[in-house]
Amino acid sequence: MTTRASASGPVVIRVSDVSKRFRIHKDKSLKERLVNFNRSRRHTEDFWALRNVSCEVHAGQTLGLIGANGSGKSTLLKVIGGILTPTEGIVERRGRIAALLELGAGFHGDLTGRENVYLNASILGLSKSQVDQYFDAIVDFSGIEPFIDTQVKFYSSGMYVRLAFAVAVHVDPEILLIDEVLAVGDEPYQRKCMERIKAFQREGRTIVFVTHGLDSIRQLCDRVIMLDHGIAIADGSPVEAIRTFREKFDEQAAAEASTVADEHGRLMIVDTRVTDGAGTIKSRFRPGDPLGIEFDVVAQQRTDDWAAGIAITNHLDLTVFGTNSVIQNIPLEPIEGKRLVRYSFDEIPMVEGQYFVTVAVHPTVGPEYHRHDRVVNFKVYSDASDDGVLYLRPKLEVEPL
Repeated sequence: MTTRASASGPVVIRVSDVSKRFRIHKDKSLKERLVNFNRSRRHTEDFWALRNVSCEVHAGQTLGLIGANGSGKSTLLKVIGGILTPTEGIVERRGRIAALLELGAGFHGDLTGRENVYLNASILGLSKSQVDQYFDAIVDFSGIEPFIDTQVKFYSSGMYVRLAFAVAVHVDPEILLIDEVLAVGDEPYQRKCMERIKAFQREGRTIVFVTHGLDSIRQLCDRVIMLDHGIAIADGSPVEAIRTFREKFDEQAAAEASTVADEHGRLMIVDTRVTDGAGTIKSRFRPGDPLGIEFDVVAQQRTDDWAAGIAITNHLDLTVFGTNSVIQNIPLEPIEGKRLVRYSFDEIPMVEGQYFVTVAVHPTVGPEYHRHDRVVNFKVYSDASDDGVLYLRPKLEVEPL
């Protein structure tokens, strides 16, 4: 369990009414060229990545930044780290900052891993003697010792992340800024990084990180800011921010999902969730965990003949499992108003991977009333390295003949 820092400590990051504008250069359309003949073929548009964002971060806090792609999370992190200068507003910082931003940031491709360790650490304010002191620990933590004298342009994305994170956490930062780059590393290394982050928390260091992983938000953060089109629309506890995120973006995802509906709209699926089998929303599982798939059905008029079904597909869009109440020989009572449909699994029988859920309501015979394709997804993580789709634990016996 992570010990949370109180918000009563000194302010180490203060963001005051910050906005960030980018100028985007675009080619003019044929019509614009004809109308503006003999003028420049290119024009600029202003894009505001951040709008009037203000916040204070206290020493020892772990702040998460969430939002959809393009919401301004990474821009805000770079502004906090001093990588970008705000167009408007002020950012104040107190303490040594180590920033782990986009892949390869701060590394020079033509230099070796060893040379980049010294370069990156010197940028963060360490002397050569200090880097000498930390060097072996950095290389050991990264796990890429055989390649430390290879030019980093030949590194895989995972090797980049390993070395960059190792440098960032060994330069004794008071403030650690992390973008979503940890998603590139393999699972054992991600766990190793998470353990180091938790150690930083116990030491009372300040952490600001960008992530799409809501589980990481729940596990690590004592505060979350949610951004939408550059505007901070939520700033509070992880529970509150995640609820806002789901309310805003789950509806959007459901609306964008492939949908089939009958012309009369007699039955409509209005919400779909993956749960831990006991009603709590969850997206990360391990083989053998209980799993629940729930969706709400609204009847515009009383419907006597209806059935409900689900399908689970993998990342290749291959059906792993599918069923419905007709196949199960379970007649459903007439529906009027709103009903909750729940499919429960005592144990997840799938190997590691990402899986997608399709839900549908339909008559016992005939075209569907409503269907949402791949409307929600969940991930299964495992330490095993089994092939295939099913997670089975067979008993092996070898006997003499």
